[in-house]
Amino acid sequence: MSAMTGLRLLPWSNPDGKPCYLASDDGNSLLSRRADEIEALQVAMGRELLRHARVLLEDRKADVRELRFLAERLCESLRDVLRVAESRGGRLPAHGEGDGQDEPEDFPDGGPASGRAGGRRG
Repeated sequence: MSAMTGLRLLPWSNPDGKPCYLASDDGNSLLSRRADEIEALQVAMGRELLRHARVLLEDRKADVRELRFLAERLCESLRDVLRVAESRGGRLPAHGEGDGQDEPEDFPDGGPASGRAGGRRG
């Protein structure tokens, strides 16, 4: 058995609205797989809501009530997707962990953001 890597933020809250976490060294446990499924569903629902929002915003006849309802659903979806991003980001290995490299092999000179095109400036 491998060492526990930390707490995983789950895609739901407790009845008091506080975050729930999973402490496990098994990323393939039943609860972990269920959390993966719910995260995928939340992202898919957000994507579909965004498509619906674009259609509704193009409709000049949409009234304030419809737009307010849309805004509330968009806020809920954004909250869910941000939680998914936080959870997934927390499970990424730290820079240089796991790959045995400090720099990506494709950019031995620090990459395009370093300002060193071609490795040397002259």
